[in-house]
Amino acid sequence: MENKLNTKIVRIEKNNNAQEIISEAAKIINDGGLVVFPTETVYGIGADALNDDAVDKIFKAKGRPQDNPLIVHISSMDELNNLVSEIPEKAKKLSEAFWPGPLTLILKKSKIMSDKITAGLDTVAVRYPSNEIALQLIKISGKPIAAPSANTSGKPSPTEASHVIEDLMGKVDMIIDGGSTYIGLESTVIDMTSDIPMILRPGGITKEDVESILGECEYDPAIIKSNEKIIPKSPGQKYRHYSPKAEVILYKGSIENIAEKINQDYEEALHQGKHPGIMSTNQTEKYYNSKTTLCMGDRTKLLTISSNLFSCLRKFDEMGVDVIFAEAVEEQGLGKAIMNRVGKAASKTITV
Repeated sequence: MENKLNTKIVRIEKNNNAQEIISEAAKIINDGGLVVFPTETVYGIGADALNDDAVDKIFKAKGRPQDNPLIVHISSMDELNNLVSEIPEKAKKLSEAFWPGPLTLILKKSKIMSDKITAGLDTVAVRYPSNEIALQLIKISGKPIAAPSANTSGKPSPTEASHVIEDLMGKVDMIIDGGSTYIGLESTVIDMTSDIPMILRPGGITKEDVESILGECEYDPAIIKSNEKIIPKSPGQKYRHYSPKAEVILYKGSIENIAEKINQDYEEALHQGKHPGIMSTNQTEKYYNSKTTLCMGDRTKLLTISSNLFSCLRKFDEMGVDVIFAEAVEEQGLGKAIMNRVGKAASKTITV
């Protein structure tokens, strides 16, 4: 029988002794343990990126496939030089524009980066987060921290500590509760090893943002069409992700057509003895009177949707819903990242 860890849960608020908590967490990292901490995107499960045994614990705690590479988090540009063999000029420009922030760059790795982190690739994914708790933990530990999302592999990523507790209690040494995350979707991942920078995972830094700095940028074809046979250079490329216990069905089309079809399918699900739920927006709530509905946010303010998306999926599980009808949003800007996540959670997509 697997031994459970005595997970310590601590909350950092503006008025309490954050330094003492982070120092304790840094000691756990240095001792080869696991610490869950908030970032501006989602909560991460962190370990010393230069300690293979500690990194192994991440895969075990999450139930994560070994061929899924990890992102390494840093707290200064000086740290980047130790982790990569070269920093192309375009990568320097993006780091100057968007670091600290929700951007991960894939670069050629240095010799100190283990295959455990990179899944055997000659590249490493690196991010410089802006969340102050994350930054202080990296600085005080003095180590680059490998940190994928702090959830059971395949489930919706955690945007608050309660999600982490549900998934990883007894599997990590400490959970730092820093409140709800800001963006709510994992970082944008860009491959900087090709002539034209390639977005492998869309996120809070959009294609338009990158083009404003570099002039050119492309989406990886795997974003457009999922392919189980690809060799993932980035988390989230190969496997089905972000899935609640309930089946998710995604609807694309005009708002009116989507609402009409969802209402029909909702009634049909009830007749089949199912417990359906609708993931709506501010603009469509009026169409779903008396039905089980959770509002993602405002279509004109996509950050409200991205920050609520994973939380809504988890709430439906808590409500006992067994099929979720989800509305599509426009795939522009942050909408591209939102649709990438919903698309990976969905079992099928209906266009109306």
